[in-house]
Amino acid sequence: MTNGTPPSASGDFALDLGDAELNSRIAEGMGTVEAELLARLSAGEEFIADKVTHLVKAGGKRFRPLVALLCSEFGPQPGDANVVKGAVITEMVHLATLYHDDVMDEADKRRGVDSANHRWGNTVAILAGDILFAHASRVMSEIDTETVRHFADTFAQLVTGQMRETVGPRGTDPVEHYLKVIEEKTGVLIASAGYLGARLSGADEAIVRRCEAIGGAIGMVFQIVDDIIDIFSTTAESGKVPGTDLREGVFTLPVLYALREDSPAGEELRGLLTGPLSRDEDVARALELIGLTKGREHALDDVHRYLSLAEQHLDALPGIPANEALRRLCRYTVERVG
Repeated sequence: MTNGTPPSASGDFALDLGDAELNSRIAEGMGTVEAELLARLSAGEEFIADKVTHLVKAGGKRFRPLVALLCSEFGPQPGDANVVKGAVITEMVHLATLYHDDVMDEADKRRGVDSANHRWGNTVAILAGDILFAHASRVMSEIDTETVRHFADTFAQLVTGQMRETVGPRGTDPVEHYLKVIEEKTGVLIASAGYLGARLSGADEAIVRRCEAIGGAIGMVFQIVDDIIDIFSTTAESGKVPGTDLREGVFTLPVLYALREDSPAGEELRGLLTGPLSRDEDVARALELIGLTKGREHALDDVHRYLSLAEQHLDALPGIPANEALRRLCRYTVERVG
């Protein structure tokens, strides 16, 4: 892989973090995380193991373990065994949410392969997600009760975000509602990665809290950028079919900004987006209309607001190589929108 590409799920790491020694340590750490993740999920009954390792073997960015390992650099024990366990926990929990999300979304594909629910049915997919939570809980218990407590709070926020999305804005501002949803569904787990990486490496409380905030801000940037890519990138650029969210009746941030615009494009869009779009011509027209509004610009404003928040916290942390590496990770995330 080249500079600007995140680590692969195989554990092969080639993201240039700006420092040769840091590159080496993080590459080794990511490899250890990958091996630990696969070993733990392969344990137990084979008829369970093949289900819970399905998405692990399919790939993934391992973004959360990367954040955990980088934030561990701010403590006296970077990459410690407990840091690796913390990184593994974040990926297990993330995988569990993917299994459950695919059931709720009735998804057919995930990471380029059949989703678990499509391959084995909803019951098996839900149980696979549950066993992933069980594996994660076991690893937490091997660290300390504070880690268990922290993830009890994290689980609560993840479920709250899913429930908030399900019940809808209920008369509140749709943009603020959506930002809260992605904070709880996406930001919170990347924030946990930053928190665990720093705390389990022995960093002091102030540093731990800043790493948690940095992770949360990066998570918000990552999700909003994904929203923009879904609307404004071609299949060749992103590997995704443009307007996938519109076909599913999901209105993401640039769409919500476009919908509330007082313009001819905004007015036509409000008439068109009354639910999921099934016809290709309707999707194409909706994408055209969104492009005529300021939806993309307003969403990018939010991206840069969260990016600025991450940079403010980084400015308050020691200027070690991991600091620059986290800045590069932020820049990589933003550069995905072109």
